[in-house]
Amino acid sequence: QAQFVESGGGSVQPGGSLRLSCTDTGSTVGGYVVGWYRKASGKQRELVAQINTGTDAIFSDSVRGRYTISRDNAKRAVYLQMNSLKPESTAVYYCNYPYTLTTWGQGTQVTGAS
Repeated sequence: QAQFVESGGGSVQPGGSLRLSCTDTGSTVGGYVVGWYRKASGKQRELVAQINTGTDAIFSDSVRGRYTISRDNAKRAVYLQMNSLKPESTAVYYCNYPYTLTTWGQGTQVTGAS
């Protein structure tokens, strides 16, 4: 059973960067498409980036060009590099498998200070 652990969040000034990490301690991420989601206060959770089993990735319009996603299957980890952060980037960020959604982890809080 998947058990996601997200880390790397924090508070940054506009224009700053953060790198989030996600691991699935319950199984391997290597054979799955993995997505990064975020949920801002008062809004629905949204998918912002996903990566296939290789390196192909897609991004939401709101983060394209500023965020990149990568994976290290040997470490069972997926990363989200966030650059040029904005106040509206503020949310709790989660990872999950987009095609077989499973139990959500605790997420990691990102605050884009204004």
